[in-house]
Amino acid sequence: MDVYGTFWALVPPIIAILLALITKEVYSSLFVGILVGALFYSGFGFEGTVTHIVEDGFISVLSDSYNVGILVFLVILGTMVALMNKAGGSQAFGRWASTHIKTRVGAQLATILLGGLIFIDDYFNCLTVGSVMRPVTDKHQISRAKLAYLIDATAAPVCIIAPISSWAAAVSGFVEGENGFSLFIKAIPYNFYALLTIVMMVSLSLMKFDFGPMAKHEKNALAGDLFSYKDRVAREEEEEGAKKGKVIDLLIPIICLIICCVIGMIYTGGFFEGTSFKEAFSGCDASVGLAIGSIIGLILTILLYLVRRVLSFKDCMECLPEGFKAMVPAILILTFAWTLKAMTDSLGAREFVATMVKENASGLMGFMPAVIFLVGCFLAFATGTSWGTFGILIPIVVEAFYATDAELMIIAISACMAGAVCGDHCSPISDTTIMASAGAQCDHVNHVSTQLPYAIVAAAVSFASYLIAGFVRSWLIALPLAIALMIVTLLVMRAVTSDKAAQA
Repeated sequence: MDVYGTFWALVPPIIAILLALITKEVYSSLFVGILVGALFYSGFGFEGTVTHIVEDGFISVLSDSYNVGILVFLVILGTMVALMNKAGGSQAFGRWASTHIKTRVGAQLATILLGGLIFIDDYFNCLTVGSVMRPVTDKHQISRAKLAYLIDATAAPVCIIAPISSWAAAVSGFVEGENGFSLFIKAIPYNFYALLTIVMMVSLSLMKFDFGPMAKHEKNALAGDLFSYKDRVAREEEEEGAKKGKVIDLLIPIICLIICCVIGMIYTGGFFEGTSFKEAFSGCDASVGLAIGSIIGLILTILLYLVRRVLSFKDCMECLPEGFKAMVPAILILTFAWTLKAMTDSLGAREFVATMVKENASGLMGFMPAVIFLVGCFLAFATGTSWGTFGILIPIVVEAFYATDAELMIIAISACMAGAVCGDHCSPISDTTIMASAGAQCDHVNHVSTQLPYAIVAAAVSFASYLIAGFVRSWLIALPLAIALMIVTLLVMRAVTSDKAAQA
C-alpha cells in the first residue's frame, strides 16, 4: 500500500491525539502514533519500523541543531525559575501583588497583561508568566487549568501579532520573493483568531463566567482544590521561598532575560555586522539566539544573587539540576512530538496538503481565506506545529494569489497564520501547549480538555470572520464585525449557562 502523499500520512498524529484525549496519558499515546507512522513507512516490516523510529525519529530530532537549541533554552529557563523561587523573588512578587491585586478578575487581567508584554517568544512567555503569576492566581483561587489557558492564549496568539518576535521572523522567512516582514505587518489586522482569543480572554474575565470542563475546574478551585482530579499535586516547595527575597529578585532576571534574548536573536541575524534591525530580526535563528540570550541571562542572574547575598554559589549551582528536572516532562513530550512530526514528514503530509489546497483554489476565491483557515487548523492540530504549518501553506498561498489579488493574498496569509495558531492551540502534541502546562504546573491532559471548548468557540467566530473578509476585502469592516460577533457569542453563552445553572 503506497501511503506517501495521501490522507494516510495524517493518520498517525490523529491516532496519537485521540488516544491522548481518551486515555489521558500522553507519553504512550504519542509513542503509538510514532509506531503507526513507522509501520506505514516501512510497509509493516519489523526491521524497517525499528530503524525508522530510532534513526530517522528520535536520533534525528535530538541531533537537529534547532531542536537542541530549544532544549538548551528550556533547561536554562527551568533553572532560572528554580533560582527565582529559591531566592524568594516569586514569593516577594506574590506578596506585593496581594496588596495591589484584590480580586480574581484583577489576577486574571494581570496574567493577560503580563502575557501580552512578553511577546518575544512563546516558550519564554509560557514559562515566565507561569512562574510569576502562579502565587497570585493561587491566592485568588484560580484553577491551574484556567491559569494554563491564560498562559497558552497569550503565548502564540500574542507572538503571531507582534512584529518583534521569533514568530514574525519565522513567518517572514517563509515568504519567498516578497518582503515577508511587510506582509506580516499588513496581515496583523486580519489575524482574527489571535485577536479574538485576546478579546475572549478579557471578556470572560470581566463577565466572570466559564463554560465546559473549565467551569468545573473553577468551581473546584473556589472550594480550595486548584488542581482537580489526578492533577492535584501540591508544590509545597514553592511556598517556602527565601524570606529575604525582594521583587527585584524576580524583575531584574526577567528584564535581563528579555534584553539578552532580543540581543541574541538580532546577533544571529547579523545586526552587529551592519544589517538593519528589521532585517536582522526577520532573518535571525531563534533557536541559537534564545540559547545565547538565556545563557547570558542566567549568568547575570547568578551574579545578581551573589552580589545581593540572597543565595550562595552552592545554592545557585544546586538549582541547575533542579531546573533540568522540572523540565524533564516537557522535554520528553517535545521529543515524542518532534519524532511524530518526523514520521508524518516521511509519509508526505506536506505534499498531501499542498496538492489538496492547489486543486481546490480555483473558483472559490472569496471563500479561500476561510478554507485556508480550516486547513491550517487541521494541519497544525494533527502535526502539533505552527511553524511547520506556515512552512507548508504560506508559499502555496503566495504562489496562488500573488498574480491575481494582492489584498486577498494578505487575508489568506493571515488565515494561514491564524489557522496554524488555532490548531497549535488545540493540539495536545503542540510544543506551546506543552509549555503552557509546564508553566502553570497543570496536568497536560487537563489543560487540553479545558482549553479545547474555548479554542473551538474562537475558531468558529474566526471562520465566520474570514468568510466576511474574503468578500469585503477590508479589515476596517471585517475586524469590528468579528469583535462584535465574539462578544455577542459570549453574551449568549453566558445567558445559556446561567439558565442551565438556575434550572439545576
